[in-house]
Amino acid sequence: MPPKSGKGAAAKGKPKEEQREDTLQAVVLADTFEKRFAPFTAEKPRCLLPLANTPLIEYTLEFLAHAGVEDIFIYCGAHTEQLEAYIEASKWRQSSPASPFSSLVLVRSTAASVGDAMRDLDNRDLITGDFLLVSGDVVSNLSIEPALTAHRARRAKDRNAIMTMVLREAGASHRTKPKSSRPVFFIDPEKDRCVHYEEIGRKRGGKHHMELDIQIMKEHPEIDIRGDLLDCYIDICTPDVLGLWSDNFDYQSMRTSFLFGVLKDYELNGKTIHTHIESKGYAARVRSLRAYDAVTRDIIDRWTYPLTPDCNFVSGQSYTLGKHKTYVESGVVLARGSHIQKRSIVGSRTSIGDKSTIASSTLGRRCQIGKNVTIRDSYIWDDVVIGDNTTITKAIIASESSISHSCTLKPGAIVSFGVDVPASCTISASSEPLIRTTSHTSSTPRAPSSDGYDSNSDSSTPSAHLLSLSPAPSFVSNDSISTIHSDDDLGADDLSLGSSMSADLLDSDPVPTSQQKDFLAEAAASIYDGLMTNEPEEKIRLELVAQRLASDAADSAVRDALVEGFMRRVWSLVDGDDGAGAAKVSPGNAVKDVWSVDAYGGLIKQMGIFDREEKEKVHQVSVLKIVEGSCIGRAKGKEVLLFVAKEGFDGSLFQKEGILEWLDTDAEGGEEVRSLAEGLVEYLDAEEESSEEETEEETEEE
Repeated sequence: MPPKSGKGAAAKGKPKEEQREDTLQAVVLADTFEKRFAPFTAEKPRCLLPLANTPLIEYTLEFLAHAGVEDIFIYCGAHTEQLEAYIEASKWRQSSPASPFSSLVLVRSTAASVGDAMRDLDNRDLITGDFLLVSGDVVSNLSIEPALTAHRARRAKDRNAIMTMVLREAGASHRTKPKSSRPVFFIDPEKDRCVHYEEIGRKRGGKHHMELDIQIMKEHPEIDIRGDLLDCYIDICTPDVLGLWSDNFDYQSMRTSFLFGVLKDYELNGKTIHTHIESKGYAARVRSLRAYDAVTRDIIDRWTYPLTPDCNFVSGQSYTLGKHKTYVESGVVLARGSHIQKRSIVGSRTSIGDKSTIASSTLGRRCQIGKNVTIRDSYIWDDVVIGDNTTITKAIIASESSISHSCTLKPGAIVSFGVDVPASCTISASSEPLIRTTSHTSSTPRAPSSDGYDSNSDSSTPSAHLLSLSPAPSFVSNDSISTIHSDDDLGADDLSLGSSMSADLLDSDPVPTSQQKDFLAEAAASIYDGLMTNEPEEKIRLELVAQRLASDAADSAVRDALVEGFMRRVWSLVDGDDGAGAAKVSPGNAVKDVWSVDAYGGLIKQMGIFDREEKEKVHQVSVLKIVEGSCIGRAKGKEVLLFVAKEGFDGSLFQKEGILEWLDTDAEGGEEVRSLAEGLVEYLDAEEESSEEETEEETEEE
């Protein structure tokens, strides 16, 4: 984690005001002013809800720490006391020597919307220069440095460039995108300037057309219409942004009012908003229960690394990574005959009874699971008791609840905090979410301590509360996790431009069918699992072919999945992540075990690279760029990149022309990892000369 900054020798020579302007600040909106997580947020702020057994705010603060932020302002809303108590008991408190921040301030506010919070922030005069504006539900391992550099360079040339939105390429229908609407950005590629913004409705009654001012088309000869971008509300702002919020009291939301309004009124305010589009790394907002499920699975599948359970980035955690992506803390008690199956997380001091099965689920700490219980695709939070012979599928059970014996929780079932469910009950998505009839929320929530939680907190079982079942009030969200796999996307024909021109928004990236949506993630995970268990190359190839046919995936998607799976396996060998006690493998041997033609390199040669006879080596460059991206920021990154390039050349995966074309591309932050690979050119020249000499000798002998 980055150390605290701002006190070093580099800062001593600067005037005080200049130091204040150079300090990178961040504003975290801990309250999203939405009710998508009701009834849970009736008792606890969304940012403290557990995601993969870690409070959501931890992921956001880790992201900001790695971004080099020095000053944090957390805008509180509902349940401010709980958030204050949690921060004060965590490593993030200002007095903690482990905190990377120079200051962290929790701002109490009566704001009822994002707009109210921004206007309040402007009145407080806390912001001294550029700042990051993020939601308290962001999970990301993106490097923010390239976006910051571009923003500052643009700002130096044009003081009217007031904001840069960090967006992630994700396809037209990504699993973490909202299902109700799709954001569409109109971008001038010459200046990365956003000139228009709309949201297209996917469901009946939503807006299916857009109107674009003809004047915009006249002023911008080339406009990219991007419906494939994932917007995680990571914005780099100048203080001018706050001024615009204050000047327009009708602005309430970040995109549909502020962004749309500023772009529409460009002639009046003269301010421009720009974009920075990332193609690598992970970024998502946990903005709904559907996204909660998707992001949890991404964490388990290690797309968010190093923000994964086994990295234990919260004090007191002790997770270890087992086979098939299982994460288990110390102190878990498993009865004979019980099973923890793939893609599951189990917290400390949880006990699982005889003949019980946990599959693709998350169990919190101190849970008591009875005998013959089956839990699949579900989320069980801390201190939950589940009786014998109970079946739970695609459900969420909040902390301190008790499910009696012989119950059935069907897909979409929601049980809020501290509810007692009597024996032999059946709860389904059509049932109202269950809440307790009396508030039992402690003013001091559990926060990390030596064992990860406050040892003085009440640990009595939910049955001691003598609570009864009660349906949730009418404000609860209808976004149950049972809707995760619903297919309510519109077809390409339903999306068109108004005004004087018409265009298919999805020409370059058609909306996938329900079978296609998660091809890349599932295929890469399947390839990685096959490499982990040393499956024969032919078996991996056949499984990939079947997945491709089922999803109608393009060649590029297959290639990307292969490279992603290969690199995840390489890093698991280099980092010693093969399980408890696994020895680390040298970069050269790790690459050879995966990339050599004698190992699995033939898969990429057969299914991913088809440009050997082409003048431009687009496929080879694409593969090397993905490899390069996975190496950036890693201790052994430059060695791994060198060995992949060399092994690929020796195995005829890459040609000299392909490697040279790759080295001629923009490094995009990878200058350091390329340092060794650039010396590969001499090796390629030597190999080419040796090959020519052998050819000449053979000719002379003939």
